[in-house]
Parts: sequence; structure tokens; C-alpha cells
Amino acid sequence: MLKVCMAGATGWTGGAIAEAVAAAGDMALVSCVARRAAGQEIHGAPCFASLDDALAGPGFDVLIDYTAPEAIMGHTLAAVAAGRRVVVGTSGLTAADYAKIDAAARAAGVGVVASGNFALTAALMTRFSLLAAEYLDWFEVIDYAKPGKTDAPTGTARELAERMGAVKQPAFGVDPASVKGEPGLRGGTVNGVQVHSLRLPSYAATVTSTFAHGNSRLTITHDAGKDPTIYADGTLLAARKVMEIVGLVRGLDNLL
Repeated sequence: MLKVCMAGATGWTGGAIAEAVAAAGDMALVSCVARRAAGQEIHGAPCFASLDDALAGPGFDVLIDYTAPEAIMGHTLAAVAAGRRVVVGTSGLTAADYAKIDAAARAAGVGVVASGNFALTAALMTRFSLLAAEYLDWFEVIDYAKPGKTDAPTGTARELAERMGAVKQPAFGVDPASVKGEPGLRGGTVNGVQVHSLRLPSYAATVTSTFAHGNSRLTITHDAGKDPTIYADGTLLAARKVMEIVGLVRGLDNLL
């Protein structure tokens, strides 16, 4: 049985993941982290107020973290230092943050899997977008989320832009940094790729990569509704695969 600690177990997504872990035939939910449920049990597992308390509690193999951007870096490094594997489901980390995590994981001889989005459909959107970037020179990313989303772009859009930019730097007619008027209206630049973040009611998490070639265009969109269970299958897949990994793997598509 794969022993799992679920951080953020009372959250919108974390709660669904905790339930999926508890129901999986090859996994055991042995502990949780959630301040508001500390001292209680979630699906039969004790809940702790902090990761430090959980690390001192029942032993576990993998930390699945769906908490908050300000907590995820410390949680990941602490778990890695304790010899635990980590699945990072929280957005907000930068490429530099992930470089530190990769170095720490390699030094400790453990694995970390991080993905801006653990929905299987999002993983396929990423795979198709990276393939398109190999052949097409012009591309940009649009990121849609609810008005209360605190980070911009979303982890899904940031990861996608970073990886597309690693495939190829996109073409520009005018360098976005030298646009006359308001350069910020051309979006933000993530690894050379322009990303535009919209925050509007009715959206949960939507990311679109748009490509152009001559007078033709290709649009690839992942559109998630308000159902956190769509992230369960991919997260559990990552928890199983991370046991075979040393260092960091970014992107659920790399595990398919």
C-alpha cells in the first residue's frame, strides 16, 4: 500500500483528492494537513495543523499538496529533506523555485512531480500544444480564471508557456517590450511567450494556446468546469509514478 499524506485536505480540490486516495485499492490515506480540521479525522486519517506535525506523525511515502502558493515551497523542501516524495498540485511557483526543488530532490534521492493542472484533459492539451510549437512559429497563451484567483498567470498557463518557450521562442512582428503606448497590454512574458490573464465570472480554469501559420490558425483549449474530481485520476497517477523518480518532473503529460 502506498502511504499518502494529504495537505490541504479540507480544500475544494484537496478534499476530492483525499476522498480518492482513501477509496483507492492500492493507497492508504495515513494523515492529513489542514489547520481548521486539526485534531479531527478525515476519512479515518488523523489531521494535523502543520506539515511539521504530520512529518512527526504516522510514516508516509508521498505528500500530495494542494494548499496555497505561500506554503508550497516550504512544504516541498521540508518533505524532501525528510526523504518523502511529493506531488505538487498547488500553483504559484516560478521556474527558479522549481530549479531549487529539483536540486534538493536529487540531493535527497527522492522524486517530485509538479503540474500546473492534473486533469488528464489538461495534460493532453499541453502535449498537443508542445507538438504544435515544434512546427509553428507564432503562438501566444490566454489564461482565464475566476475573479478571486490570486496568482497570474495560473499554474497551468505558466507551466505551458515555460515549456512552449523551451521548445521554441515564438516569432514577433514587434517586440512586446517595445510596444508604443502601454506595453503591458501585450500581456506578460513567460520564457519568451506572451501570456494574457483574464479574470471573469463563469470561469474556473481555462487555458488556450493559439498558433498562426500564414493565413491559418490553430487554437487548443482546455476548459475545466467546477468539479474538482477531474483532478483526482491524474494526481493519483502522479503519486504512483513519483516513487520511481529521482529529481523533479514537471507536467503530468510526461507521465502518460
